[in-house]
Amino acid sequence: MVIEWNSSISNLIAENDQARIVSRHLLESVAHAEWLKGSGRTRWIDLGSGAGFPAIPLVIAGVPGAWTLVESRRTKTLFLRKAIETLGLDQVRVELARLEDIAGEHPRAFDGFTSRATMRLGPTLDLAARIVEPGGCAFLWKGSGRDDEIVAQGAWKEKWDLDTWRIIGSGPVAIGRFVRREDS
Repeated sequence: MVIEWNSSISNLIAENDQARIVSRHLLESVAHAEWLKGSGRTRWIDLGSGAGFPAIPLVIAGVPGAWTLVESRRTKTLFLRKAIETLGLDQVRVELARLEDIAGEHPRAFDGFTSRATMRLGPTLDLAARIVEPGGCAFLWKGSGRDDEIVAQGAWKEKWDLDTWRIIGSGPVAIGRFVRREDS
């Protein structure tokens, strides 16, 4: 479905990624699904959902709770809604919005946050801090530049603690778990 929509309607993934959709997008999304399942989170928000990675595969893999997928491009939200309907994922809803708008409407409304291949770490966590309750978690999929982002974008440390990184396979991508500080 992603490849069909990608070529005819919207640029959901890069054209050169179509051949690697399973290894690059699907498997990276669910590589540490058990970690997210065990996090105890039940109110998830996914930033920049695009083609549905990582949120839709995580829901299918059994990560529990209600999910809100936030996407600012209309054609991508149309795809997401169709995919959710086709897959029968009743616990998932899609918002055509920017995260900044959602944060203003729903401060601290979520306890889990995911983001893959969107913004740099610092700005992502700054936005997430507005919608994730204290004690909540953010799971970020980051590539080889993550160490530079941690050093360069240090303001996030006022509201978040980096718990750990888990490497995915043998490649450069890892998932970082950040915990929202109670006193922020």
